[in-house]
Amino acid sequence: MAGKKLTREDYADPRPTRAARFFLGKILCVQAPDGYAEGIITETEAYGGTKDAASHAFGNRRTARTEIMFAPGGVAYVYFCYGMHRLFNIVTGPLDVPQAVLVRAVHITAGHDLVRKRRAGIGEKDWASGPGRVCAALGITMEHNRHDLLGETIWIEDRGIAVPSREVQRTPRIGVDYAGLWALKPWRFVWKSKKFPL
Repeated sequence: MAGKKLTREDYADPRPTRAARFFLGKILCVQAPDGYAEGIITETEAYGGTKDAASHAFGNRRTARTEIMFAPGGVAYVYFCYGMHRLFNIVTGPLDVPQAVLVRAVHITAGHDLVRKRRAGIGEKDWASGPGRVCAALGITMEHNRHDLLGETIWIEDRGIAVPSREVQRTPRIGVDYAGLWALKPWRFVWKSKKFPL
């Protein structure tokens, strides 16, 4: 199915939860040195603004790592978690407003043979069923940090897939208990489909 690469305007929504919901059903595409793979985004989490105690930019924290979150939407924010797993985030919103959407899961739709090699010994349903697994399956590395998502290396497409509201589950974000009341906000979006398209 032919897709349309998202434009800068598609990343500009200043409301982090609307952005996180928007990316469900979009296709995350990665042209890595060892080949091409892609997947439908099926789970996201919103992180937004300097008041979000779960965000890396909480309190307007601007460091070498977090500075990319203050960029205009449409760039990649990739970081190490616990020094083990790479996590891929989509920077959204306007300049100087630190927002990002963490991609927590995708359903692989192309590059199956390549992903099978990358995820050797792991069943297909778990190839990209968590944020670290997404990066492992799609070949996303720290080299992708700060990449423009309108380029030819890593990008997101709209292929006209509609995600029914009745199939979207909202829950609190995972692993952010330190954030107090912010940890309770239902900013995680999960597409609970019995059969994904493509």
